[in-house]
Amino acid sequence: MSPKTPRRIDPSNVSKSFDVHARSYDKLVGANPGYHEHLRLSAKRMGLPNGGAGLRLLDLGCGTGASTAALLDAAPHADITAVDFSAEMLAVARRKSWPSHVRFVHADAGELDTKAVHGSYDGILAAYLLRNLSDRNAALRRFRELLRPGAPLAVHEYSVRDAFRSRAVWTAVSWGVIIPMGRLRTGSADLYRYLWRSVLDFDGVEAFTGRMTAVGFEDVRVQTVPGWQQHIVHTFLGRAPGVPATADPDAPTPPEGLDLTK
Repeated sequence: MSPKTPRRIDPSNVSKSFDVHARSYDKLVGANPGYHEHLRLSAKRMGLPNGGAGLRLLDLGCGTGASTAALLDAAPHADITAVDFSAEMLAVARRKSWPSHVRFVHADAGELDTKAVHGSYDGILAAYLLRNLSDRNAALRRFRELLRPGAPLAVHEYSVRDAFRSRAVWTAVSWGVIIPMGRLRTGSADLYRYLWRSVLDFDGVEAFTGRMTAVGFEDVRVQTVPGWQQHIVHTFLGRAPGVPATADPDAPTPPEGLDLTK
């Protein structure tokens, strides 16, 4: 029997909704200009050296594997563990072709335990995840604990609260394109209405960078993406306390004095 979409989607049951929409998810996000390019950009901004050789990386909230592919592109030689709480999204991801050093784990990325994910990691990518977690501070603290000293965290996420124009563009695109397309392709718009609402409710850029700093991340900074999602989608970067990791000299750095909240 196919899973049913919850009547009211919130962080406590959003994974069940992703179960329902897993088979159509890739087609829908594939219609979003820049979706995969922006994930690759966030992964590259982590500054992982030597193509990831000898590194252990975590992809948290991997979904159907789009962020996993982006991390693999940035670090093709790394050992990558990809985690998601939606069994159906993971099933779609696992059916794709992956090298032997990529593995998928069914676990709650917001409450990671040592059975699912253990040891120290050299980098974490969390794409479109934090917005869907009920206790973001606890999750960020757990991510910090899993990182080696100086290792990077990249949070790839929507954030529009600080800018009226960003909120207006997001709402217009959501109700003019995303929600109707979701209804057309899946027969239900519930998940995509939740997406619209959850983005509006999520931290602004200043609040989220402050949250990362408050839980112990260092060198916290933010960059946006090009295209229509400029100042809507961001890469939030930070490092676990300790000696900074060696950065990739080809990784882009934020321009001096760039204010991404406007």
